[in-house]
Amino acid sequence: MLRSLRFAVALAFAAPGFLLPATAGVPDRALPMRFELRLQGPADACGTTCKVWISATGSITADTPRDFKLFAQGHDLSMATVVLDSDGGSVLGAIALGREIRRRALSTTVGRTIDLGITERGKARAVLSPHAACDSMCAFLLLGGLNRNVPPEARVRVHQIWLGDRREDPTAANYSAEDLVLVQRDIGRLAQYTTEMGASIDLLDLALRIPPWEPMHAMTQDELHRTRLATDEARAPTAATLAASPPPAAAPQPVPRVTDGKINRLQASPISERRWAMVDRAGVASLARRHPLTVEGDHIGSFDLVVACGEGSAGYDVSYVERRHSADLTPLPAKLGKITLRVGASTVRLKLAASKRHSEQGELVTYATGAVPAALIGAFASAGNHSMVIETESDGMVTVIRLGNTGAQQNLPRLAASCGKAGGDRAELPEKKTGGLAAAQ
Repeated sequence: MLRSLRFAVALAFAAPGFLLPATAGVPDRALPMRFELRLQGPADACGTTCKVWISATGSITADTPRDFKLFAQGHDLSMATVVLDSDGGSVLGAIALGREIRRRALSTTVGRTIDLGITERGKARAVLSPHAACDSMCAFLLLGGLNRNVPPEARVRVHQIWLGDRREDPTAANYSAEDLVLVQRDIGRLAQYTTEMGASIDLLDLALRIPPWEPMHAMTQDELHRTRLATDEARAPTAATLAASPPPAAAPQPVPRVTDGKINRLQASPISERRWAMVDRAGVASLARRHPLTVEGDHIGSFDLVVACGEGSAGYDVSYVERRHSADLTPLPAKLGKITLRVGASTVRLKLAASKRHSEQGELVTYATGAVPAALIGAFASAGNHSMVIETESDGMVTVIRLGNTGAQQNLPRLAASCGKAGGDRAELPEKKTGGLAAAQ
């Protein structure tokens, strides 16, 4: 018997007096996925038609399919819907659990369970909020449902599968032939599973276009139904968003300098795409890195980020130099309008000095600068994996790149010493040569 999933949205608003603030009672999505049976409540809101669902919250691991089978042994799951709220996780774990859900002819949806603190007939009463996310491999787990519903308020986001220990700074990592075999094998398994579940292979194609340094792609209602990830009646499509990310390596480029509003090209030391390293800019030592620029995996250019000594000890001068060209689905804008740098909760907007087209090269060259607090750069370069987000805006298009800190921890103390800034604990780190490739973090 086919079971409707439309109750998911109805449950979200069945008892508005019981809905809690968004931060209250939210489970830790980083923990391994756990399963709990819930009964719609309160009783006077749904009477004899109260629905039952399986709350599935957390990260998908290799053990998650086994955990679900153990959970199912002690419960009657007939007529239940699996409600997902997850950041994703293991490829093989998601495929195995999706097949188990399909074997039991269960339905799936995206939602967040809010307990009411009432228990009846061995089941906890709860309401279901549609304000939840199903990210990465969770989207393929959603496919396991015989019927699949995604409320308009929920988010389903996808991106490429990647080696987990090299996600933080993928362009700086090293990869072996065995790594490539592993990834391609899992892509093949995902393709087989996707068609087996009755979805379009376009779903996998959409995910594979988004590299790990770009934000995940938020699927529109049109995409959800076109790929058959959702099987309920299609709603009006929503606007897609564009993101930018790191592409292939480019030949060393001279660093532009702005004089009287014009961009002049000056020869400079090559800037690495593999790590942050010290470079010579017209006799001035700076810390720099190059990164490819993409929009949903479509290569549209590259940018350099250069950190140099600033006035006093409170900050550094940061320069952003971008070279952008058009692509099949991404026209070249007339100019950039806004460039923002973010580390954690700290944000700095750079001042646009020049952004103009060079017809002979068919590219848009942009130069922006700004004073950035030393604490922000220090936090980015501190021990461990940290990232910096670079966002640009132009003609309604937004590009977002997440840049890793490989090499920054070793080289920032050298820059700080040359600037006369206090480097804190980092200043005591031994200096390392920058001639070789950075080790994967």
